[in-house]
Amino acid sequence: MRRLGADGPEISVVGFGAWEMGGSHWGPNPEEDVLGAAIHAGLDAGMNWIDTAEVYGNGVSEEVIGRVLGSRDDVLVFTKVAPSPTGSGFTPEQVRAAAQKSLRRLQREVIDVYQLHWPSGDVPIEETWGAMAELAAEGIVRYIGVSNFDVELLERCLAVRHVDSLQPHFSMLKRDARDDLLPFCDQKGIGVVAYGPLGFGLLTGAITMETTFHDEDWRAGKTGLGNYERLFAPEARAKHLAVVDSLRPVADRLGVSLAELALAWNIHQTGVTGAIAGSRDPAHTGTNARAGHLVLTEKDLEEIEGLLAG
Repeated sequence: MRRLGADGPEISVVGFGAWEMGGSHWGPNPEEDVLGAAIHAGLDAGMNWIDTAEVYGNGVSEEVIGRVLGSRDDVLVFTKVAPSPTGSGFTPEQVRAAAQKSLRRLQREVIDVYQLHWPSGDVPIEETWGAMAELAAEGIVRYIGVSNFDVELLERCLAVRHVDSLQPHFSMLKRDARDDLLPFCDQKGIGVVAYGPLGFGLLTGAITMETTFHDEDWRAGKTGLGNYERLFAPEARAKHLAVVDSLRPVADRLGVSLAELALAWNIHQTGVTGAIAGSRDPAHTGTNARAGHLVLTEKDLEEIEGLLAG
């Protein structure tokens, strides 16, 4: 457990990511009882927060979480509002309306952490962040954060109100957040919850060059999501899988899975509060949660750094 930023809640170092539960970009959902079992497996193993967003399946992910959690108040729920036209929009009126809609879908009276999903070029960030600050002051949300923001945008937000959390894309395969974002957040008391810490499956060791994906799964390269070219296009995939293979002896020596190793490495990085690990498989969520107990020594971390550097 760690505190999220300077004044945020205590969160487990591994949280449950619910993007996949929206169905969109990940192929058809399994039955809801399977989704519920996946959530409960993570919670039973020690996770105490779930991250979702309004755009995950156009509200489907939030609705699933609302039905699965019911009246439980021991689980923190993080959600996000996105710019239009993909999301509700970033004007103050749109942000407020989006929060109310998310509350209804989640069947909750307050959102624990409300986040801006990615930057918008249409509305000055000061206006949007001011609206977020008002929601926090009124108690509609408890804490407010951002996702996919750079240092410049964080500084502009900080001039209006403290930023409780940042969600950057950060993993063994994408480490550039260590250059500026993580040190900045560590200095300013901004909590960091990393998304994509398992390389969207690449770092689990379960994906090979022969693995195929459903046409509606963004990893098949047919939905237009940008990370496909950087991660799953053939040349990129081959490069990343070579890194994964080099990590197998380390995982074997420590007696853990590759997924546990990747998550543990993530939360051992200075400035990282927690990592978001998503899955629709109950067995996987339990394994992900166990990564929070794995302690990597300085020698382990140095060895891993050498492997990642190639």
